[in-house]
Amino acid sequence: MNTFMKLTRQRIKSFVCVENGNTTILGLLFFTAAAAVGAAAVDYSNIIAAQTHLQVSADHAAHAALYHREFNDEESSKLKAIEVASYGAPNNRFGTTLSVDDIQFGKWDYNERKFTAESGSRSAVMVTTSRLSSKLNSVESFLFRLVGMTAFDVRTSAVFVTYRPACFREGFVAADIVDVQSNNLYGEGFCIHAQNYVSLNSNNTFESGTVVSMPDSNDIDLPKSGFDTNAGLKEALGQASYQMRTVNRIESIIQSLQDEDPSYLPDYITEDTVTLKQKQMEETDFVQGAVHILNCGGGGQAFIKGGAHIKQVVFITNCQVKFGEGTIVEESIFATTDTGAKSFNAPSSFQLGRDDDCLEGGGSQMVSMGGMDFASDFKIFGSQLIAKETISFSANAQGIKGASIISGDDISGTSNSNMGFCNGAGMERNFESDYFRLAG
Repeated sequence: MNTFMKLTRQRIKSFVCVENGNTTILGLLFFTAAAAVGAAAVDYSNIIAAQTHLQVSADHAAHAALYHREFNDEESSKLKAIEVASYGAPNNRFGTTLSVDDIQFGKWDYNERKFTAESGSRSAVMVTTSRLSSKLNSVESFLFRLVGMTAFDVRTSAVFVTYRPACFREGFVAADIVDVQSNNLYGEGFCIHAQNYVSLNSNNTFESGTVVSMPDSNDIDLPKSGFDTNAGLKEALGQASYQMRTVNRIESIIQSLQDEDPSYLPDYITEDTVTLKQKQMEETDFVQGAVHILNCGGGGQAFIKGGAHIKQVVFITNCQVKFGEGTIVEESIFATTDTGAKSFNAPSSFQLGRDDDCLEGGGSQMVSMGGMDFASDFKIFGSQLIAKETISFSANAQGIKGASIISGDDISGTSNSNMGFCNGAGMERNFESDYFRLAG
C-alpha cells in the first residue's frame, strides 16, 4: 500500500510538472480574444455602413424637402422628402426610416450652429432618419449575439439651408462668358462670375474683397501680362459653379407679373391696369402706380420717346423695346417675352434706377426672354438686368453703382468705368432665387 501510494504521488507530481500541451490552452485564450475583437470589428463596420446609408438618405431627403418647399406647402414638401428617401432606403428592405414626424422646417443659427423648428419657414429643414428596435428595423448584430446584443439603434440627421450667392445679388453673372474690357475699377465686394470663363484686358483694378470666379480659374482669359496689369486680380480670382436658377425662372417671372401675382408685384402698384394701344410712347402714356400691357401681335418694335422719366410702373410686353436718348426708368419693372438679341435697347444715355448713392428704393428691374443692348453712357443704379441671351453695354465712367446683371448667355462689358458696390442696399425688389446647401 505504501509502495502504491508512493508511486501514485510520483506520477501526480510528474504529471503536474509536464508542460506538453500548454500552447493549446494559450491558443484558446488567444482565440477567444481574437473572436471578441473580430465580433467588435464586424459589428462596428455594419453599424458604420448603416449610419452612412442613413446619412446619405437624410441628406437627399432634406435637400428635396427644402427645394420643394420653395413654391409648395409644408405637407407636400415632407411627402416629397419621404419619396426621395425611399429610393435609397425602400421600406420593404429597411422598414420605415423616415416619416412625416421626422421632418421639421425652421431656422438655422450660424453663430450657435443650432436648428430651431418654426412652422411656415422656408429657410431651413431638419430631417432625421433612423433604424430603431421600436420601429422593428434596427441594425442586426452578428457575433455580438454571443453575448446577448442582438441589434443596435442608429440615427442620423441632416440640416439643409437656403442661401443666396452674393454674385447674383450684386455683380455680373453669365452662363457662358463675361467679357469686360480695360481701365475699370471694381469696388470692394463686386463680383464677376462666368460658368465658362471670364475674359479681361489690361489695367483693371480689383479692390480687396472683389471676386472673379469660374468653375476652373485656370480658364481665365488674359493678355500675357494680365496678372501684372490687373491690380488685385490674383487675390480676387477663385473657383465656383452655380446653376442659373434666376435665368431659368424668367418665363415664370413674366407670367406672374402678367397674372398680377401679389408676391411679384411691387407695393407701389395701386392703380388699375392700363392697356396700351400705340407702339410710339412718351412719358405721359405711363400712369404712375399701374401695370401696363402692350401687345405687338406676332412681333414688332415699340419706342419710348427720349427724355422720358418713367417712375413706379410695371410694363409687360411681347415687343422689342427701344428707349430714346436720355430715358430714365426709376423704381419700375420692365419685362418682355421678345426673344431677339436687342429686346431692350437704347442708343445712348439710358439710365436704370435712381442715382441715390444706395438709398432704399429707387431701383428697377428689366427681365427679357431675349437679349439686351445698351450703347454709350449707360447708367445703372441699384437695379437689375436679367436676360436669357447676351447682355451688352457701354457705361459712363461713374455710371454703375449697385448692379445685378445676369445673363443666360454672355455679358459683354465696357472700359473706363467705376463699378461701385452697394452691398445689396437699395436693391430690395430684385428677383432672386434660393440656393441650397448643408448647414455648416
